[in-house]
Amino acid sequence: MLVKTFGSAVYGVEAITITIEVSWFEQNGKDPMIVGLPDNAVRESLHRVESTFKSIGFRMPRNKVVVNMAPADIRKSGTAFDLPIAIGILSASQQILTVEDTELYVVMGELSLDGEIRAIRGALPIAIQAKKEGYKGLIVPSANAGEAGLMEGLHVYGMSHIREVIDFFTGKQPRPAPVVINTREAFYESQYNFDIDFSDVKGQENIKRALEIAAAGGHNAILIGPPGAGKTMLAKRLPTILPPLSLQEALETTKIHSVAGKLPENAALVARRPFRNPHHTISDVALVGGGGNPQPGEISLAHNGVLFLDELPEFKRTVLEVMRQPMEERKVTISRAKIAVEFPASFMLMASMNPCPCGYYNHPERECSCPPGTVQKYLNKISGPLLDRIDLHVEVTPVAFRELSSQTVQENSATIRNRVMAAREKQALRFQQEPGIYCNAQMGSRLLKDVCTISTACSQLLKNAMEKLNLSARAYDRILKVSRTIADLSCSDVILPEHVAEAIQYRSLDREGWAG
Repeated sequence: MLVKTFGSAVYGVEAITITIEVSWFEQNGKDPMIVGLPDNAVRESLHRVESTFKSIGFRMPRNKVVVNMAPADIRKSGTAFDLPIAIGILSASQQILTVEDTELYVVMGELSLDGEIRAIRGALPIAIQAKKEGYKGLIVPSANAGEAGLMEGLHVYGMSHIREVIDFFTGKQPRPAPVVINTREAFYESQYNFDIDFSDVKGQENIKRALEIAAAGGHNAILIGPPGAGKTMLAKRLPTILPPLSLQEALETTKIHSVAGKLPENAALVARRPFRNPHHTISDVALVGGGGNPQPGEISLAHNGVLFLDELPEFKRTVLEVMRQPMEERKVTISRAKIAVEFPASFMLMASMNPCPCGYYNHPERECSCPPGTVQKYLNKISGPLLDRIDLHVEVTPVAFRELSSQTVQENSATIRNRVMAAREKQALRFQQEPGIYCNAQMGSRLLKDVCTISTACSQLLKNAMEKLNLSARAYDRILKVSRTIADLSCSDVILPEHVAEAIQYRSLDREGWAG
C-alpha cells in the first residue's frame, strides 16, 4: 500500500515542500529503507520511530517498507522529518485507518523515544510555503505553534505527542482548535519595550548627537575612545532610537531567526530591531553564514537591525574583509556545488575601538605608552575599503565627574526616536521612486549629485576643510551624505554651511596625521 505525507525542507530562508511516499509490501523484507538523498540524521529517524511505536503500542513492520523523499535530487537533512515518516509508516502498514486525508496537511516534528514531539527550526518559512501551495493545515510541535500561527489563512495545530497526531488523523478524539495569533497585537505590544534607554547615559551629548544622525540616515558609525568612556553603553542603546520595524520587516527578521533557531523563548515574532554583538574571535563562516547545510550568520541575524563589532581591530582581518560585499549589496549568497542560498543582510554597522593598543592615545589626562608607529600600525588592522563604508568616525572622550554626579534628567530615547522618524519620513518621500533605497546612506553616486546639491559657500567650506585637515578623497561623498541627513533632522530642504561643518567633524580617521 502506498501512502503520501508531506513535510518541508528549509534552504536559506525559504522552504521547499517534500513529498514523503511510504510503500508497504506484503512480502518479507529487511529493515525499512529511506531513499531520496537523506543525510545521517534522516536515516537515524527509523530508530527513533521504532522506539516511539513500541512506547505507544504499535510495531515497526517487518515486511518490506520503502520511504521515498521527493524531489529525490535535493539533499534532506535534520530530524524534523521523524513525524511525517512515522505517520506514513503507520498508515501504509494499516495499523491506523485515517479518516482525514494526510495529503491535505504538512506535518513536521522531531520525535523523542517515548513519542514526544520536539521543536524544529524554520516553522515560519514552512507555514508560509504551506499557505502558498494551498494546503489545508500544518501540524507542528507545540513549541513552534505560536511562530507558525503568524501565517493567517492556514490552520495551524500545535501537538506535543504523536498520540495527538494519530488521534487527529483517525478521528478518535475531538479535533483541537487551530492556533490563532493576533499578529498585529503581538507586534505592536512589544515594539517599544526596551530595558535600556538613552536617559541612562550621563553627559556625552556630542556622541548622542552623532548616533542620532547615524540612526536618521542609516549610516554606519565607529566610536573611537579610551577604555571606560562609554562606547559599548552608547552603542547598545542605538536600537532604542531607530524607527520601529514595520510588520513586513518583522516577518522577514523572524524568518531568519526561525531558520537559525534563535527566536527568543516564548516569542512568536521578532518585534524589535535586532542587536547582534559577536565576539572578536568569531570565524568567517559564523559572521557571514555557511556550513554544509547553509545557515545564516551574524550579519543576517542583524538584518533590519544593528551589528555591533566591539574592539574592531581585534577581529581577524579576513573576517572583516568578507563583510565588504554584503555591506554594499545588503545580501549574502552562499554557493555550494548543487545549491546556492541567499540570506538578506541589510544592517547598520556600529563599531568601537581604542585609539591605540594601550587605549590612551589623545587622552586629555593620561599619557599614551605605545612606542612610535604603533598607533598607525594598530589602525592599519582595519582596511581602507572597510573604513570607506563607515560614514561617521566619532571620537569619544571620558565623562567628567561633575557630569557623572549630575542629577539633571537626560533626554530619553523616545524623544530622540521621534526626531529620527521624522527625518526618515522625509527620506522615504525623497526615494519613493528609487526601489531598494530607503535612507540617505544607501544613495549611489548618481543620486548623490541630484539630492546633495550644495551652495558655493558650502563648497568653499568643504574645499578648505579637505585642504587644511588633509581629508582623503573618500571623505567627500560621506560628508555630503551625512550633511543631507543633518539637514533632514533640521527640517531643512537645502544643505546649509552649518550642516556641512558638523559633518566634517565626523571624519576623524580620514585626517592625515591623525595617528601621528
